[in-house]
Amino acid sequence: MKEIKMQAQQVIEELLRAAKLERGSLLVIGCSSSEIIGGQIGKNSSLEAAEAVFSGIYPILQSHGIRLAVQCCEHLNRALIVEKETAEHFGYEIVNVRPQPKAGGSFATTAWNAFSSPVAVEHVRAHAGLDIGGTLIGMHLKEVAVPVRLSLSAIGHANILCARTRPKFIGGERAGYVEELR
Repeated sequence: MKEIKMQAQQVIEELLRAAKLERGSLLVIGCSSSEIIGGQIGKNSSLEAAEAVFSGIYPILQSHGIRLAVQCCEHLNRALIVEKETAEHFGYEIVNVRPQPKAGGSFATTAWNAFSSPVAVEHVRAHAGLDIGGTLIGMHLKEVAVPVRLSLSAIGHANILCARTRPKFIGGERAGYVEELR
């Protein structure tokens, strides 16, 4: 579990550098603890693996002022766990559900237990995302998602995919663009 925590720390630090998130930005993470330990997504939920990843990631996000949305599994229709203040800040409607390892997932359960005032919401529009183990977070990213390649391609046995978002380019070939927004 120590190795998994260290991999999670490395991944989140690299993603934050690549995505250039500002304080208050929202990051969505979907995490299959089953895949991390070498099992099949949704079949071998591991609170221990989820806690290792969360403990590697969350303190770093807090130190950078990045808000976290944790995606639940399909049993909860991929709802997200956020701090109540985050839901209120972005105007997300709160729904009534509490994740469990077999209904929502171990990572969402871990987030629920770690947050000071956790709530569930059905939709977010995050500025960047981390998908650990094929959890399909794309529906929770702002347009336009841009793939981010990191030095690691997995946490434990779970493949990872990362994305940042950028504003849409509009106006065609005669338009000028702001380089910092690319």
